[in-house]
Amino acid sequence: MDYIVLHFSFQTKSKKTLARPGVKNIVLVEGVRTPFLFFCSNSIVISFSDFPFCLCRGLLNRTGVPKDAVDYIIYGTVIQEVKTSNVAREAAMGAGFSDKIPAHTVTMACISSNQAMTSAVGLIAAGQCDAVVAGGVEFMSDVPIRHSRKMRKTMLSLNKAKTLGQKLSLIGSIRMAHLSPELPAVAEFSTAETMGHSADRLAAAFGVSRVEQDEFAVRSHSLAKKAQESGLLEDVISFKVPGRDIVSKDNGIRPSSMEQMAKLKPAFIKPHGTVTAANSSFLTDGASAVLIMSEEKALAMGYKPKAYLRDFVYVSQDPKDQLLLGPTYSTPKVLERAGLSMSDIDVFEFHEAFAGQIMANLKAMDSDWFAQTYMGRKSKVGTPSMDKFNLWGGSLSLGHPFGATGCRLVTTVAHRLKKEGGQYGLVAACAAGGQGHAMVIEAYPQ
Repeated sequence: MDYIVLHFSFQTKSKKTLARPGVKNIVLVEGVRTPFLFFCSNSIVISFSDFPFCLCRGLLNRTGVPKDAVDYIIYGTVIQEVKTSNVAREAAMGAGFSDKIPAHTVTMACISSNQAMTSAVGLIAAGQCDAVVAGGVEFMSDVPIRHSRKMRKTMLSLNKAKTLGQKLSLIGSIRMAHLSPELPAVAEFSTAETMGHSADRLAAAFGVSRVEQDEFAVRSHSLAKKAQESGLLEDVISFKVPGRDIVSKDNGIRPSSMEQMAKLKPAFIKPHGTVTAANSSFLTDGASAVLIMSEEKALAMGYKPKAYLRDFVYVSQDPKDQLLLGPTYSTPKVLERAGLSMSDIDVFEFHEAFAGQIMANLKAMDSDWFAQTYMGRKSKVGTPSMDKFNLWGGSLSLGHPFGATGCRLVTTVAHRLKKEGGQYGLVAACAAGGQGHAMVIEAYPQ
């Protein structure tokens, strides 16, 4: 199955701007990311903090922004390394930013860097800051693995033991069961259900077939490969893996055929499920970062912004049966805030957690019944045109470092708007906990 997408450079379409009187214009100046790497591949020899260090330095080098010109730094992450619980601060210090710049780390599952960016927007809108670095990082190759609760209790008691007899007694109480580790799981705390299992149920509820999911996955990988070979993924910054070669591109892009896809067995609901390893996003290492400024500050410093960051919303719904429907709930809300309709949007970038999740959201968005029954709306919002949708690949193919995907989505929208001559872009994503996010982005005049 071949997907051919032609890209041209146009002048931005003449539509109304979303600028509002008395409201500060906030712009994306630059966005960068590491190559997104399949976990336990090249990145296994580096550490969690190396990714954001690299990105902050890369952002400094690409923009030339003075190290003391940034007012605040915010990073998002999901599975935190205990030694660097505030990775934003450590990344800033390691990259050489002034130690006078405050920094904090946020977590909101797969929309953690979205939260970092919108927190930056809020600080600038409130007049607290003029320039903020926001980003995200995830390092699945070296996630913290805990001892069992019994072993942790014994070790803490051992640390407090005062006499040799007390210590020997505690050591003697250790059994084989104590040594069983607790591995992190991509599962809901409230339901104990893995996200893949939930995606499989969601696909079944909306009648999404295995063929539809495999076709979408093939599309994602094919478009990502074309974008990579065409040099469109210009946000990627190369970095050196200690003792190995320089890594300069995403390594999870693997175009396949429908025949090959059909050979894979269900990964979660066996034997009749439809979600497989090939039509799901894969565990990924990577980081991303963006420089966000007030338009006034950016122009005063001589920058040409990439895009305006406009309206955004966060949503939340039932984490059991609607865990991955964030885009369905957030899209109509953000369009209403911006005074736009689906037909006004020139570029769509939705997070692809699973092909089944994407297809289920598209069907929900095209359903009057779902809108009226579950969302309290009079009618459906409608579906994005596939001619505008994730044309440079998505999380299924490029990879999905949980805390870093949001910045990739926003930067991709900005680049696509410039390349394709559009004016409005829309980012939407689901997240664990039944949460979601959407943002409208407006092209900066060329």
